[in-house]
Amino acid sequence: MKKRILAYGRLNDEQLAQLGQDVEVQTFPGLASADDPAFRAALPHAHGLIGAGLAITPELLDAAPRLEAIATISVGYDNYPVEALTRRGILLCNTPDVLTETTADTGFLLIMAAARRALELADLVKRGDWNAGIGPEHFGSDVHGKTLGLIGFGRIGAAVARRGALGFGMRVLYSNASPKPELERELGAERREMDRLLAESDFVCVTVPLTPETEHLIGEREFALMKPSAIFVNIARGKVVNEAALIEALEMGRIRAAGLDVFEQEPLSPESPLPHMTNVVALPHIGSATHETRTAMAQRAVDNLILALKGERPIDLVNDVALRGG
Repeated sequence: MKKRILAYGRLNDEQLAQLGQDVEVQTFPGLASADDPAFRAALPHAHGLIGAGLAITPELLDAAPRLEAIATISVGYDNYPVEALTRRGILLCNTPDVLTETTADTGFLLIMAAARRALELADLVKRGDWNAGIGPEHFGSDVHGKTLGLIGFGRIGAAVARRGALGFGMRVLYSNASPKPELERELGAERREMDRLLAESDFVCVTVPLTPETEHLIGEREFALMKPSAIFVNIARGKVVNEAALIEALEMGRIRAAGLDVFEQEPLSPESPLPHMTNVVALPHIGSATHETRTAMAQRAVDNLILALKGERPIDLVNDVALRGG
């Protein structure tokens, strides 16, 4: 008898067919909550889950005694109780390499758009208010030759740094738990304690994962350390930043502008002032949202899950200790 998986992510017909060669697939298109009655009824028979955006709780795992593996179509795994999964011997797979370059593109898009006030000035043209030459009141800031500070220097942080150093001649500073000598040699990057990085950087870009240690890593104190001319960019997770402190820093002119792809609450609350502020570029969490990258992420998740359910090592494994049996 084939093992059964529950698919609630965006998989194309070819990917579903590939899964169907090895397992029985039950699909839940548009699944919004793990409390969906049909999904709940299927959990006791599921050996695998594949999808994204669904919060998985220990209580939900109790309802899935046969579960062997979960393949999330994402890099981040803050929706998953890793310790609870590991205790149960359930493998958790993610897609860390596939979206690196696309997310870095988004990060640099935010740097450029915020620096040159692109959306604000595009709106001026749309309104029909461009009736004279652009003067100093509409000037932006240069990006080339400036100092780019990366908080987090993993795959995505390094990819943003390459764009800055090699494409725009930027000086690169980074704050990271461990030194990166290869990247220092490649990009001339300099490691700094976070406080010094904040004080020296013209652009501060956050790329750290969301963990209990990084929640609200950036708040009132950190914004006060930044230059009044600095531009802050977040392509990590919304909860890495204290959003109320960010709003205050922008309103009070403690920093010049922000480019944001992630927020503490998503979708963004209609009451949030952020999308209405002229010095903010706000995007709806599009870091990896291209046809090519989302297809590649789903394919990696499919490959991970097939390997895991065959008893083989997945390409990307979050909780390696579960594979080793504790």
